[in-house]
Amino acid sequence: MSILFEPIGVIHTSFATLDQVPSQGTLAPDSRGAVEVFPGFEEGLKSVETFTHIILLYHFDRAWETKLTLLSSQDKLPRGVFASRHPCRPNGIGFTVARLLERVGNRLEVSGVDILDGTPLLDIKPYMRRFDCFPDAGEGWAAR
Repeated sequence: MSILFEPIGVIHTSFATLDQVPSQGTLAPDSRGAVEVFPGFEEGLKSVETFTHIILLYHFDRAWETKLTLLSSQDKLPRGVFASRHPCRPNGIGFTVARLLERVGNRLEVSGVDILDGTPLLDIKPYMRRFDCFPDAGEGWAAR
C-alpha cells in the first residue's frame, strides 16, 4: 500500500539550515514563523484564530536517510526512531505545537517553531488542552 499526501501549504521561518533549527519548539518559544495555507484550503481556517495554539503536521523534506536506530543526542545511547523525535523517520512526518499569534487571510503568524524554512505543510489541528495535555505522562528513557 502506498499513501500520497499533497501539501496544503508551506511553513516559513528564519531557519535556512538544519544546524539553525532548535531541537524542539518549546526550547525556542520566541522563534517566529508564518504558515502559508494555499488559497484552495483557506476556507478550512475558519475559526482557527480562536485557539491559542495549533498543531502543525509537516513533511521532513530535507531529512537524511531513514534510520530505525540512532544515537540519542541526550544520552548518546542507541534508541529506536519510534522512541525519539528524530527527523529521519520512515514516513518523514513532523509535528510542532506552535503558539498562534495572528491570522491574516490564509497566513498564520506563529511562535515556538522548530521547522526549516520552506517546509511542506500537511495539516493543521487545534491544540486542545483537555484532549492533548497529559500532565502525568511519563517521558520514558528521556526522563533521566
